[in-house]
Amino acid sequence: METRELISSDLVAQCRNNSRKAQLALYKKYAHGMYCVAMRFVKNSADAEDITQEAFIRAFRKIDQFQGNVTFGAWLKRIVVNGSIDFLKARKQHFVELEEHRLTISEEPDWTVDRDVQVEEVKSAIEALPDKYRYVVQLYLVEGYDHAEISEILGFKQTTSRSRLMRGKTYLRELLKNKSYVAGS
Repeated sequence: METRELISSDLVAQCRNNSRKAQLALYKKYAHGMYCVAMRFVKNSADAEDITQEAFIRAFRKIDQFQGNVTFGAWLKRIVVNGSIDFLKARKQHFVELEEHRLTISEEPDWTVDRDVQVEEVKSAIEALPDKYRYVVQLYLVEGYDHAEISEILGFKQTTSRSRLMRGKTYLRELLKNKSYVAGS
């Protein structure tokens, strides 16, 4: 086990005994990274800070549920992702959805785009996706989760995750091709 993981394990053990010092140490270690995760979802600094704070509170309250199957950081990241998605759902952001009959599922794994497309344009286009596609695309591409993890986080089957990813990719390509999204432009 790596030294960092041993330090985190020790801090988690201390947190189980309600050590405020250990909680502060874990907070300092992970706060910035978790804030960045929340920002990728909510795009608002104050909201990302709130989500990060709530995630730490939830994590410390439920520290006994942390079993150590993954690193503390990975466990905490899942709490932040779920909190971010819950926050967005609560705000009920509505997007005009692409009609289902226009979508086709493409099985090719290629995510390349034209060379003249900038990173910021891709980010803006992802933001313009309907939630059901955006969440899966963001969890897969940006956060690096696989379909099993995405299906667990969002509460649906892996096949749904795969199809929404492929549909989201198709929709994303169409947005980039037509530059028809509004967010960030």
